[in-house]
This record gives sequence, structure tokens and C-alpha cells, in this order.
Amino acid sequence: MTPENNADSLLKQTLEGVLERITFQNDENGYTIAKILPKGKIQPVTVVGALAGVQVGESLVLTGIWTNHHQYGRQFEVKSYQVRYPATLEGIRKYLGSGLIKGVGPVTASKIVDFFGLKTLDVLDKTPQKILEVPGIGPSKTDLIGKAWIEQQQIKEVMLFLQSNGVSASLAVKIYKQYGEKSIQVVRETPYQLARDIFGVGFKTADQIAQKLGLAMDSPERIQTGLLYALGNLSNEGHCFATQDQLLAVSVPLLDLPKELCSAQIKTLIAQEAIIADKEVLYLPPFYHAEKGVANKILRIMQSSLDRLGTFQKVNWQLAFSVLDRTGQIQLTTQQKLAIQTALTEKVSVLTGGPGTGKSTITGSIIQLMKERHASVLLAAPTGRAAKRLSETTGLQAKTIHRLLEFTPSEGVNFARDRENPLDADLIIIDETSMVDILLMNHLLNAVEVGSHILLVGDMDQLPSVGAGNVLRDLIESHVIPVIRLDTIFRQAEDSYIIVNAHRINNGEMPLYPKDSTDFFLFPETDAIKAADWVVDLVSQRVPNKFGFDPIRDIQVLTPMHRGASGVTELNERLQNALNPEDPRKAAVRHGSRVFRVGDRVMQIRNDYDRQIFNGDLGMIASIDTENHIVMVNFEERLVPCETVQLDELVHAYAISIHKSQGSEFPVVVIPLLMQHYMMLQRNLLYTAVTRARKLVVMVGDKKSIGMAVRNNKIALRNTFLKERLQVKPEQEPSNLLWQV
Repeated sequence: MTPENNADSLLKQTLEGVLERITFQNDENGYTIAKILPKGKIQPVTVVGALAGVQVGESLVLTGIWTNHHQYGRQFEVKSYQVRYPATLEGIRKYLGSGLIKGVGPVTASKIVDFFGLKTLDVLDKTPQKILEVPGIGPSKTDLIGKAWIEQQQIKEVMLFLQSNGVSASLAVKIYKQYGEKSIQVVRETPYQLARDIFGVGFKTADQIAQKLGLAMDSPERIQTGLLYALGNLSNEGHCFATQDQLLAVSVPLLDLPKELCSAQIKTLIAQEAIIADKEVLYLPPFYHAEKGVANKILRIMQSSLDRLGTFQKVNWQLAFSVLDRTGQIQLTTQQKLAIQTALTEKVSVLTGGPGTGKSTITGSIIQLMKERHASVLLAAPTGRAAKRLSETTGLQAKTIHRLLEFTPSEGVNFARDRENPLDADLIIIDETSMVDILLMNHLLNAVEVGSHILLVGDMDQLPSVGAGNVLRDLIESHVIPVIRLDTIFRQAEDSYIIVNAHRINNGEMPLYPKDSTDFFLFPETDAIKAADWVVDLVSQRVPNKFGFDPIRDIQVLTPMHRGASGVTELNERLQNALNPEDPRKAAVRHGSRVFRVGDRVMQIRNDYDRQIFNGDLGMIASIDTENHIVMVNFEERLVPCETVQLDELVHAYAISIHKSQGSEFPVVVIPLLMQHYMMLQRNLLYTAVTRARKLVVMVGDKKSIGMAVRNNKIALRNTFLKERLQVKPEQEPSNLLWQV
């Protein structure tokens, strides 16, 4: 009995056919929706199930059952499958041109198949050098295709092994890229190594593989890896350390083992120096050394008698400020003058304040005085966008901190500028310091001479850095470093409801939406789906039509959460369909459940030191090479290649989380804020979102949600000890460590 005449049968049956199209694929679990053309039939059928690693054009033998889906109708639910090479010319052509082999796209595939016919795959297996006989294919491409075919066969072998142990196809490729021919050996012998070496493989995935391979639940390697994973997760949440009780609180349920076994392995990790115990808390080594390093270097700079700007100690400040008042566009306030004098006479200082309070004016005045004294100044910010904005406001070149420190790709993180090769500058100004985490601040200070001055500019009321630590707030609250707080909004800023409302929010007051406002609007809505409809309409139609902004380049949607109808994931899918829909004239590539197209707005979500792109960098897809499987992304006027295997480090960015928007500014921001976001509704989140806009803020939501965010000023303090380390002499060790909640 065939599946066609027994659609409702629950008995497992066999379906054989050629894979025509992959409609959807989840790169985490391999779940796939595809079209199969059954053998001897002319109409394709829908199949669903775990089909990780299959390629268009392959012949598949599927085992499963036929079902009737209430929405999508009749489909074959796959329980298991076997892959066979395609047996028809069209099947081979689709197979080779599907993106399977680097250097072979649809055009090259057709040339090879037209030349060799049904013998094509046999030629690739046994005599790949014969590809050189195909007109239009030279020696270098022949060599590339031959090597890629061999690699693909090895990947297939690895993939079959990994699939049987619960690993998705995309991770199988990354594992092969990392370990090559040793992949199966590494996975079989040291599966927990995957969690340390490969982005996208966490402890849970490695543990799943290990358990299928029969490794003991209480093996020391498993417990140690789980403990390090748990401590790493806490650092990902912003904490520099954990007490043993807190580490055990997350590790015991993760490992499903008694506390005593975990405690014993903590001692082993401390003995191995994989964890550093400082008094009663536990650090991963990089965070311990960074926290101590930052505190010690700041204290050394402040206490050193060397001063490259020592001449400013004797300046007639009244005369200097009168010159600035004559040449500047505005009259400096007493507070601004104090900030300028402090930066030039104190070795380390902090300048903090909200939008419109004159931080840029102060920076410009400092640079003017530096020029008059022929003193040197370096400018930097954590992100490319923030550095570009700093350049525009000062007229001087500003770099990202990584470029300032002359990052060089190598194993780990390596900067050419360090203690032995410090930055040559009388004054170093760092903007958007709230974004700088403890690790990057340590690298920066490591490259600062003790005679140089450093001015840290930022807004402590914004969200803290994505990485661990709360550097700017800790520096300010230590009361060790001179801090100038700006709180006066200047007249020209008072005309902007963006700035007025940012300060109202920061002061715990509801934002205003007057009828005469031209830069701040609220579209009332309580329903999440309808709010999402509003967001798509505003971005694609209303704002561009009324104000002339480009919907892709100028408008950024900022939302508190990733999930839900008005979260990052669903809004990105809808906005891509509205702003950059499927078009046969545009190259596209599928990666799991996502489709990337030329013209898509995208964001990098992992630091890649080799390509010098970092977590949170925004770009636009400039081109897609389907032959060589390369996606070129324009990051701040710099084209960066992205191999298809690296696409899990890239996400669409029509909508991004408010946390990811730190340090960036956009002409327009659209902010959905609803009760479904209640877990994230807090003042500094809303304040950060509003202050990302230069020209226009459009909120979509209800006043109840906005009010909840405005009233909630409870800041989840991070577990750091920088403040306390700054309050003691460098050689002393602080005590009385507390976990801050």
C-alpha cells in the first residue's frame, strides 16, 4: 500500500524522491520543512522533520508517516532518512549548484554537468583533475573545486557521526572547520572541549554529546567544564565574580549533581588556577587581573609626579576662559569651565551628563586649549559609530579603542600598544565610557603612560556595558577620581523634546507629547500584535513619507526584548519582508531559519578579532557571492567578508534590542513599549533608548508601560569590586566582598 492511497495511516512508510527546495531549517535542531519530488511523480510534496545537512538535488529515502496539518494540509513527517547521490542530470545540476561546494554555483555546476553528464559525481570522486577539461574552468578553480569536494565528503562523514549524537548540521561544519580530520576523534574523546573552542557550542550541547557517548555524569571533566561554564555565564550577565554559594546555586541544577561533588571540583579548579579565589569570591582569571589592573593603573597615574600637561598648572584660567568665550559660539558656564580646568590639571577625570548638557562643547574647548599649547591629544570611543560621531563634533580623527590600541589578529587578544609600547599623547579622551567593560578598560590603561592625562566622558545613567563590569559607575562612586557632573540643559537643547523628555525620564517624570512637538511622538496601543503592525507601518510608510528619512539607513527600531510579537525576532522578519522583500534580481543566501539578502541591515553578535568586527557592530549586506559562499558586509564604510559558516554570528538589525544600541546614534528611533515587556521595564532602559535618537523619537505603546519604566529606578547592580579596589592603596587587598543585587 502506497502513502498516496493511505494518507491517514499511522504505520511508518517509505518515501523516495529528490529534494527540490528547503523552505525552512532551524540551525539549532535541524528541523526542516522541504519539498520532495517523489520518484515517478510530477508534483512535489511537503516533508517535515530533522533533515540536518541535506542539500537540494540529493536523492532521499525517507521513513515516516503521512499526516494532515490543520493549516498546511497533507505532509510527510520524517522519522529517519538516508541520502543518496542524485541520479538524474537535473538532480546533479541542482546538487552541485546548491552551495554545497565553495567555488561552484549554478553557472559552474551547469558547465560541469553539461560536460560530464551522469558521470559528474564519479569524476569528482575519482579524477577531480579532469574538471580542467571543462571549457571556462582554469587550473586554480579546478584545484579549488577538487579540494572543496574532498572537504565536503569529510564534512558529510563528520556530520553523520555528529547527527547521531544530537549535533545540528551548522555546528558540524564549524566543528570540522576547527578540528579538520581530527573532528570525530576530538568529539569522541574530549567532547567538552567543544564548549571551550567553538562559538555556538555551549556546555549543554557538549554535555548532550558526551552523555550519548557514555561519559559518566560525575566525571571530573564534566563537573569542571560545567562550573567554568556557569561562572562564564555570570560574567556574560555583567558580573566580574561570584561567591562559592552563588556559583553552586547555578551549577548544581545545571550538572544535576550533589553540591559536595561540585565543591570538590571548585577546589581543583582553584589549584589549577583556572579559577582565582580572592578572599571569599571566585573569579575567572581575565576578570580578576583586569579589575586589579584597572584600579592599580589609575592609582599609579594619579599618584605619579610625572605630568605631560604640567604647564597647565600655571595657566591664568580667567584669561584662558575669556579667550574661549570670545571665540566660542556660546558662553561657558561655571560648571563647564570647571570641567575644562579639571581635565587639564588632574591626571584622571570623569565628565558625565545627559544629552544637551554640553559635553561636546567642553571636549571642543579642551582641544582648542591643547592646540594653543601644541599639546597632543588622542580621541577614542568603544564603537565605530561613536568614534565617527566624536570625529564629527571635534573635527579631529577619533578611533575605536581597538584601533587606537592597534589591535593585531593573533591567538587571543593582542594589542600592539601596551605597557612596553604605550600611547604617545599628553591627553587621551574616551567618549561613551559607559560602554567600556572591565577587560577593554584594562587593555586601554595598560597602554597609557603614567605622565599622560585621561578624560573619561560618558553618561552613567545609561545602561552599563554589554561585557562584564560597571566601570564608569564604579569610577564615579569610588569618590577617588575628580568627577564633573553636567545637569544644565542649554537653551538650544530645550527646543528638542527628545532632550527634554530624556531628562524628564531620568528624573522620574513622564515624557511629554505636546501637539506642537516635531521630534517626539506617541502612538497609543496596548495590543502587542497591533503595536507590531504600527511599527512596520511607521518604518516603511509614515515616517519616510512625512519626514523623508530612508527606512533602512535612517530608522532604527529599538525594543526591550527578543521574544514576542513586538520583540526583535518577529519584528525583524516583518520589517525585512516590508523593506527588502524577496526579489529574483537580488542575491540571497539561507542560513538555518534566516534568509540574508543584498541590502539587508545586519548586526555582528560576536567579537571577531581576526576580521576586526565586534559584538554590536551594525552593517549592511553589500554583495553575496553564491559561487564562493561569501557574504560581503559594509561595516562603517569597510567591506568585511563573511563565510556562510559564519552567518550564525550575524543577525538582521532592522530591529535590535535596546541593550545592543548602546554607543550608537540614529536619525530616527521607533520604540515599542508594552506590558508584555514588563520584566525589562526600567528607567535606564527607556532613557538609553530615547537618547539614541538625533532627530526623531516615535514610541508605540501605552502610558501604563511607560509609567512603569519611568518609576522603576531599581538598577540591578553588578558584582564588581573596582570601586573598593580604588579606595585602597595599590598594594593592599580589599576585604568584605559582597554580592550586589
